[in-house]
Amino acid sequence: MPATVSKSWTVASFGRFPTRLRPPFGLQLYTVRHALARDLAGTLRNISDIGYQEVELYSFFNRNASETRRALKAAGLACPSGQYMLSELRSGLAERIASAKELGLDYMVCAALLQPNERKSLDDYRRLADLFNQVGEQTRRAGLQFAYHCHNFEFTSYGGVVGLDELLRRTDPKFVEIELDTYWVSRAGRDPVAWLNKYPGRFSLLHLKDLKPGHAPTTDFKEGSDSFTEVGRGSIDWKRVLPAAIESGVKHYFVEQNSCEGSALESARMSYQYLSSLGI
Repeated sequence: MPATVSKSWTVASFGRFPTRLRPPFGLQLYTVRHALARDLAGTLRNISDIGYQEVELYSFFNRNASETRRALKAAGLACPSGQYMLSELRSGLAERIASAKELGLDYMVCAALLQPNERKSLDDYRRLADLFNQVGEQTRRAGLQFAYHCHNFEFTSYGGVVGLDELLRRTDPKFVEIELDTYWVSRAGRDPVAWLNKYPGRFSLLHLKDLKPGHAPTTDFKEGSDSFTEVGRGSIDWKRVLPAAIESGVKHYFVEQNSCEGSALESARMSYQYLSSLGI
């Protein structure tokens, strides 16, 4: 059994893995976006009542930074990370850095490359690496860390070179970290553990997202509502992933489920209960 050292941290031993501290589980708020739209304060309290201690923003819910921060604080939730679209980082970065500082974020994360023309070749990834280095240098000056959230399309191979490999190779680790998403890695037919082991220290943020069995690997980006499920009910081996994540240096763990068959809050509860039951 793990030895409890505080409310939010546990000591865990995993055989060959050294004893490490695992941060608390958080929730990416996109999971409960519909509930938040109806009742922000109540939904944030419900998230805290489940046991989550951290959240990651995907939206400011039509509120300014100080209002959002107050709502999170009232619910007893820490918010170390927020996601931004690429267009928001290309234009008005200084204002968004100021807002992130006001929110009290530690990480500004580029959420996705949604336009296929942004990622159709290795040269596109090289240009993105240059942009990410520039963004990361500016956020670092402000005391923030920049990261990029990966999907399945970054695992496309261009003449034997994988897009994510090229992005990692061409970005400065001081300026650019990666938010690894277990679902999208698995959806591409890759092993999250292998990638965590391959680049220790580069994945500071992890999305804990499960993939239903029976879906063929693909690097084509389709959100696919039928392929998401609660953590522990899919095909990902979390008893391998979590120790590897801790060993790799992941600092924040956010449960996410892009679509839920029933109540999103109930899905978030099921995922939290499963992860907590592992004792890792």
